[in-house]
Amino acid sequence: MKISGNIVDVVSGAIYTGTIEITDGTIVDIVKNNKSYVNYIIPGFVDSHIHIESSMLTPAEFSRLAIIHGTVATVSDPHEIANVLGIEGVRYMMENGNTTPFKFYFGAPSCVPATPFETSGAQIGVAETETLLKNTNIKYLSEMMNVPGVIHNDIEVITKIAIARKHNKPIDGHAPSLRGDALKRYISAGITTDHECFDKTEALEKISLGMKILIREGSAAKNFEALYTLVGEHPDACMFCSDDKHPDDLAGGHINELVKRAINKGIDVIKVLRCATLNPVLHYELDVGFLQINQPADFIIVDNLIDFNILKTFIRGTLVAEKGKTYIAHKRPVLLNRFQTAKKTPDDFRIGIKGDKIRVIEAIDGQLITGSLIEKSFIVNDNVLSDPDRDILKIAVISRYENKAPAIGFVKNFGLKGGAIASSVAHDSHNIIAVGVSDEAICDAVNLIIEHRGGISLVSDGQQEILPLPIAGIMSDGDGFAVAKKYAHLDRAAKKLGSKLHAPYMTLSFMALLVIPTLKISDKGLFNGETFSYTDLFVGQ
Repeated sequence: MKISGNIVDVVSGAIYTGTIEITDGTIVDIVKNNKSYVNYIIPGFVDSHIHIESSMLTPAEFSRLAIIHGTVATVSDPHEIANVLGIEGVRYMMENGNTTPFKFYFGAPSCVPATPFETSGAQIGVAETETLLKNTNIKYLSEMMNVPGVIHNDIEVITKIAIARKHNKPIDGHAPSLRGDALKRYISAGITTDHECFDKTEALEKISLGMKILIREGSAAKNFEALYTLVGEHPDACMFCSDDKHPDDLAGGHINELVKRAINKGIDVIKVLRCATLNPVLHYELDVGFLQINQPADFIIVDNLIDFNILKTFIRGTLVAEKGKTYIAHKRPVLLNRFQTAKKTPDDFRIGIKGDKIRVIEAIDGQLITGSLIEKSFIVNDNVLSDPDRDILKIAVISRYENKAPAIGFVKNFGLKGGAIASSVAHDSHNIIAVGVSDEAICDAVNLIIEHRGGISLVSDGQQEILPLPIAGIMSDGDGFAVAKKYAHLDRAAKKLGSKLHAPYMTLSFMALLVIPTLKISDKGLFNGETFSYTDLFVGQ
């Protein structure tokens, strides 16, 4: 097999015309010539940090959408399914990923459960971590979210890090806003990356201490605009990632969008492409080619180096996508789940009065961090209710692993004027989370999810809709393109109810992410992410 065009060499920085010769999926020769070509051949893109589960698709189904955008590989943290199913879930992701030509590289989740402050479905301890990291197909220790544990030498945390270092595998970080001496202690433990930088100053400090910065642009957290200039200034220290990508966003674009945006902002094309291809391959020692002899023939063909329209995607020399069409067939996956809670009643969502001031989570569009507000409570018939007029809505988290009472709080900036939305995608333990204008609507949205053993739902004025997620309560067993359409429909429906958030369901899922400050909620109660402790809903209690 031979492919000719303008060849972009991200190693030398040269762009030259020539022909690539491929045998058995490997580049065996590259012959330069002086011919004229329109199209460009560039290495396939790599997402350097993503939770595949957040696309609500299995790995195999994720690949069908990703390849049309020129992505050939991901560095994937199976943290989400691990919180539901433990090491069995990690193995499920690997086995499912192996049914497709796409190159999935999974890590060993480091923090399962992420905290002891929520009910989780499983635990990955030291023994399980050793089992995973001994596997040659596990490439790294996934993001170390237990920052205090690293800094203060928690024995389990330090042991897991030591196991990774023993097996010569890199350790991913997760250290939002960490600076100064605490950051130095965190990095000195052997942690090599961070994808949680919110501003350039923070990123520059981490780079100066030897960290690689993964510039994130996902469905909820968007840091590209704050960090993209790092690509021009520190091209060897940067990679691109999405972290969490909902199905409708994945259907529209992936790493290719970051490449295009960076180049359109004036960043040198070679520097940009190194961040999207070469850097993650070298850092994680991936078996992904970047257009060199004796490497796998993993590459894409684009029409030009400005618009970056993806014409063809090749993995190991096989054409897997062409002009927006995927050549990987949909296959019905095996179902695996854990759901053990009963349906609820509206009375389960009542709140007894303990004061006239309440703590309110302040959702921030496009960010994982939240604010913490104090607001006057809205009381009717001895029940604290949602107050849509002030955009202060009741939020609830219900354990899906135990049949117990919901935890109740309040949140601002969801903007719903009617109904409720709910999801069993709720980082990190994936309990059920819901927000709505009334106890009845919240209850109906929650019960839809319980009935289907997972999903994202919406209810309003007799309307009841759900996207079922029967695999671990976080992934669909359906066609990825159909899932993307259904999710987009629910997203639009949530916005018709009044939400002004870019991604209301994604934002909702992060209201339970306790490891990101400031105020969050788990199935055990309202949580202060700065003091890492529970806090009372009512002020003064």
